[in-house]
Amino acid sequence: MESITKSFLRLLENHFREPSLYTVKAVFILDNDGNRLLSKYYDPELYPTMKEQKNFENNVFSKTHKADNEIAFLEGMTIIYKSSIDLFFYVVGSAQENELMLMSVLNCLFDSVSHILRKNVERRCLLDNMEGVFLVVDEIIDGGVILESDSQQVLQKVNYRVGRL
Repeated sequence: MESITKSFLRLLENHFREPSLYTVKAVFILDNDGNRLLSKYYDPELYPTMKEQKNFENNVFSKTHKADNEIAFLEGMTIIYKSSIDLFFYVVGSAQENELMLMSVLNCLFDSVSHILRKNVERRCLLDNMEGVFLVVDEIIDGGVILESDSQQVLQKVNYRVGRL
């Protein structure tokens, strides 16, 4: 009962919220078994504990891993996703968020990661290049604010930063 009340209050809160730059609530990448490879949550009140985050990711994965859609609605959230070989990429926003904005973030993330992994977007390559993938995520989103949605711009910044390390 408590989780239903919490979900309902979150839904009401999202429905009556003011416009905000904080459009992305979370980004995560799961493998084809639903295991977390990368995750960043930008709203500390959304899923404050690791257990809640993993439960949310499991719910999202079970709803999306066999679906052919690119969008899902779950627990008052808009979830945009894409799969490739053995990876699932997710961008999460509030229920009222513009799906096209979230899709542009997902496409930028996927295209940038694909370039870093030399078009070999699979689990093993992602794990071997995790530092670059985190840099990509940080160039696209900062604290839930979308900074960039052009993968070429992201790659230029990431290559510059990787070159300086």
